[in-house]
Amino acid sequence: MIGLPEIAAILACALIGWIVWDTMKARETANNAMRDACTRYGYFFLDDTVSLVQVRPRRDGDGRLRLARVYTFQYSDTGHNRRDGSITLLAARVMALSLAPAASELRPSTSEQ
Repeated sequence: MIGLPEIAAILACALIGWIVWDTMKARETANNAMRDACTRYGYFFLDDTVSLVQVRPRRDGDGRLRLARVYTFQYSDTGHNRRDGSITLLAARVMALSLAPAASELRPSTSEQ
């Protein structure tokens, strides 16, 4: 007969397995979203991967508790530089995508004087 410690160990292993599987699925979703965004804007998705920087519980639009994950990545707009960006997922849904403005967009315009 299986005792309480064995049941707890099985449940803990199942929970850890689910978290790992869900995290890998979310990372793949973030990678695909970044590839699509870089293709759309004509950027180069460097290192072909995102890096997880934050995980926290957050409520979705229906009030259900989900995991919100923030990933960072690097891309290039010219092929000779590295720019930073981030993507936020709530469960498996992309909630925000942030690309750094191009250097030309950061300079003040001389026509505004």
